[in-house]
Parts: sequence; structure tokens; C-alpha cells
Amino acid sequence: MKHQLLFFGMLSACFSATPGLARPPYSRCTAAFLSNKLIVTSYSPKGRCQLPASATGILTVQTVALTPTVTKPLRNVEFSIAIRDKATGTVHLYTRQTYRHYPVKSVLANCKKGDHLILLTTDRQYVLPHNEILVL
Repeated sequence: MKHQLLFFGMLSACFSATPGLARPPYSRCTAAFLSNKLIVTSYSPKGRCQLPASATGILTVQTVALTPTVTKPLRNVEFSIAIRDKATGTVHLYTRQTYRHYPVKSVLANCKKGDHLILLTTDRQYVLPHNEILVL
């Protein structure tokens, strides 16, 4: 029951935007995907994101349609990538450019086990609650 309440709380936060051309900040739900597969274990406050250092495929951030059982990708949005170093906690911007898709192998080649990929949306209308991906 608690899990359902958390899910519906997140869902209502995502859909609380007022209609119109200009969207209020942080009103559209997004998630990180690797080759169209959701990276987070569950789209909830307890969800975790992790990838093996050997992962391959295309990294995207997409708007999502949420139901209690499915998180469906809808449309790619622009994002950039930073890396948080495990040893020092330092965050550095990996790419100054923005992308709608990026080969994950390229960024993972610059990471060590325990580092985090940090995905940054470029538009304040997007909510990306699971924006850090642990490198295994």
C-alpha cells in the first residue's frame, strides 16, 4: 500500500502542470533509458540506477507515460552528461554539447568503478528524479 501511495504521489506531481504553451518548471516526467530499456529499477523514490562499466547501447532521456505497472518512453529530450568521481566527489562536465542520444560506451570509457554518470536536462520543464547512474 505504501509503495502504491508513493507511486501515485510521484505520478500526480508529474501531471500537476497547467495546460498551455508555457509549462511550469519541473512538470514533465522523464527517465533515463539504455537502448529503450528503463535504467532505474523502479520509477519510485526507492529506485536505483546502475550500469556495468561494460554496458553498450544508446543512452537517452525520454519523457514517460507512467502507469502502476509500466513506464513507457515517449519522446527524447536534450541532456548533457557529467561524471562524479568516486574518490574525490568531484563533478566534472563530460560534454558541453547537448544530445538526444549518446553511445554509453563512449562515456563509460572515462569512468571507474564507483563513479556516477549524472544526466542534466537542458529545460526546466523536465523532472529527472533518477539522474545519477552508478558505474559497477
